[in-house]
Amino acid sequence: MRIAMLAPPYIPVPPLLYGGTEKIVSLLTEGLVARGHDVTLFASGDSHTRATLSSIYPKALGNSGFYKSAVQKPLAHYHACYARASEFDIIHSHGQYLSVPDADGLSTPVVFTWHGSLYPGETTEEKREILRKYKHLPYISISDNQREGLPELHYVATVYNALDIAEYSFVEKKGNYLLWIGRVSPKKGATDAIETAKKLGIRLEMAAAIDPIDRGYFDAEIKPHIDGKQIVYHGEIAHSALAELYGGALATLYPISWHEPFGLVMAESMACGTPVVAYNVGSVPEVVDDAVTGFVVDQLQGTQGLADAVLRVSELDRAACRKQAEARFHKDRMVAEYEAVYMKLIK
Repeated sequence: MRIAMLAPPYIPVPPLLYGGTEKIVSLLTEGLVARGHDVTLFASGDSHTRATLSSIYPKALGNSGFYKSAVQKPLAHYHACYARASEFDIIHSHGQYLSVPDADGLSTPVVFTWHGSLYPGETTEEKREILRKYKHLPYISISDNQREGLPELHYVATVYNALDIAEYSFVEKKGNYLLWIGRVSPKKGATDAIETAKKLGIRLEMAAAIDPIDRGYFDAEIKPHIDGKQIVYHGEIAHSALAELYGGALATLYPISWHEPFGLVMAESMACGTPVVAYNVGSVPEVVDDAVTGFVVDQLQGTQGLADAVLRVSELDRAACRKQAEARFHKDRMVAEYEAVYMKLIK
């Protein structure tokens, strides 16, 4: 197949540090190339791929929050792809709502993977209105829970995100600290992770990116707790250091308060053998097998529920966490499932 892979222009593919969408786009692109497909990746010029790279911007634009007043920049990027639609059998867009309208009416099928929440209050009504207007276009969800935010869209498949499992070393021996990984944002639950660690008297290691919009939250709610002893903050770190943190942890805390459609943190933790303790919100019950690869805690139980679950982590088999990650979140599975969707839409 001749496949156009359309990535957002904000972060390189693959990302240098934080960037969940770009990680998935990279794994999918490289996997399709390995399977013999002719793939063109539309991404920023500082991306790296074995596919043919097409760029109108030599460098990534930066976090999307910087460009809310400069919508024409990502629009030009998406248009550059659609203008070449006749060259491809299918276009797979990861470009969110700005990439949707221009796809309508193209003779080449365009399928969209939405990487954010579709729920009211968790995405803007402007985005939801645009998606409703183009609800007839084909969409791929990354969890079944994600669909509930906007059930009227034309979903053609659910394909879970995945990892290059080989990049995550399995650690059989449980660690002696708790871990919180993510982006500093109220909905990601950093404060609940801190409170849980303090309840238990266990060290919490934190590694996170901070968007400019969340700097005030970090300074007011997170920074006062960082003492370098019980609460340790690493900032945004490279993959090798991140994988080492996962493997050395007793458990990864994931106390989100929003309908996250798929948390790569959970899959990454499990790949290293580290169980996940998380609230039963969003895709969590689809990713974590309760009492097998972690514990799914009722959000109403709050940090006490998280703390009680951490005390039970020793009951779990770390090898089972790794086994489930290999079976459910391997990149080859994801690539094959997307390939099947492409073939179905082309036919």
